[in-house]
Amino acid sequence: MQDLSHRIQALARQYAHDTVATRHHLHQHPELSFQEHETSAYVFQKLQEYGLNPERMTETGVVALVQGRNPEKATTALRADLDALPILETNEVDYKSKREGVMHACGHDVHTSSLLTTARILQELRNEFEGTVKLIFQPGEEKFPGGASLMIKEGVLENPAPKSIMGQHVFPFLPAGKVGFRSGMYMASADEIYVTVKGKGGHGGLPEQLVDPVLITAHLLVALQQIVSRRANPKIPSVLSFGRVIAEGATNVIPGEVKLEGTFRTMDENWRAEAKVLMKKLAEGLCESMGGSCEFTLMDGYPFLKNDPELVARARAGAEAYLGPENVVDLDMWMAAEDFAYYSQITPACFYRLGTRNEAQGITSGVHTPTFNIDEDALEVGSGLMAWLAIHELQSLAAEQ
Repeated sequence: MQDLSHRIQALARQYAHDTVATRHHLHQHPELSFQEHETSAYVFQKLQEYGLNPERMTETGVVALVQGRNPEKATTALRADLDALPILETNEVDYKSKREGVMHACGHDVHTSSLLTTARILQELRNEFEGTVKLIFQPGEEKFPGGASLMIKEGVLENPAPKSIMGQHVFPFLPAGKVGFRSGMYMASADEIYVTVKGKGGHGGLPEQLVDPVLITAHLLVALQQIVSRRANPKIPSVLSFGRVIAEGATNVIPGEVKLEGTFRTMDENWRAEAKVLMKKLAEGLCESMGGSCEFTLMDGYPFLKNDPELVARARAGAEAYLGPENVVDLDMWMAAEDFAYYSQITPACFYRLGTRNEAQGITSGVHTPTFNIDEDALEVGSGLMAWLAIHELQSLAAEQ
């Protein structure tokens, strides 16, 4: 296995220039969730160039199989996502987004370019391992209901059914060259909240004649936080945030309604259900007590993401063998959400993080920002490591049979 590890590292290094070029192409031509038609076609063509027979799933998803010797022996899956975000890029780089207001600000261009090179490496080494690696390039990770859920409905975890699945995601808080793992609960569920607070609008100088929905909303925003701070078990991580408040009034005009949009995130399904009931009850009661009313809508979002302990242990051991123990770190819980969670609810899953930070180069911005970028040395690490982990996992699965 050590010799194979060295061969994978050599191939990742050999193809590094192509991986960077692929990433630059994807970064320059980002597409929003479920609109990834050009990206999907590009991935499809690349996989064909590498000698694979890709298939389409959903409108813009792509799936391919790398079959080693005795392909029915065992199957594992690797996943990347294709979509970008509605963000105006402010980086001044040669590969800056050519689509104004759309940017790969969450690193999905990194995930896809890495997995394409992983596919190339695995296909070249297909006679060196037994089993099948299923490659999943999914749409719409950033937008509800999540491309993973649609791919699953169309059978991506069937024919052949993988015994495990791994996903790799950029992590700008970790230096390039390092990766991070966490066993068990890792990322939160994410439900969307939409509230319309209704009152009676009118002249701002005559508030006694009105029912001010802006004032009601101010009380409501504060009151809802006590659901997390006073009703939640302190051992259960919970986050309630509102990022959009719309009151279409003026300096002297109180509007008739105010709209709120937010998110509720947690790591426990029982508390998740209970909290949503409590929030709705509190909101309706508070608005009524102040003379108004509200429409309180909760949309169920992604479930929590759980990493299978046994799979994580195998993957972490593989990463330490490939990169050295000093380059593998433990991760804390992360209250962001990921639709990879859908896979983790069905199949043993390992979602790990790829370090992309380089402080000396000024590459420190977080994801979902207009200045997000990566140290592109991470691409060589990411593509080679995924190939190695896939082969390492197939050997482990075969040994269990």
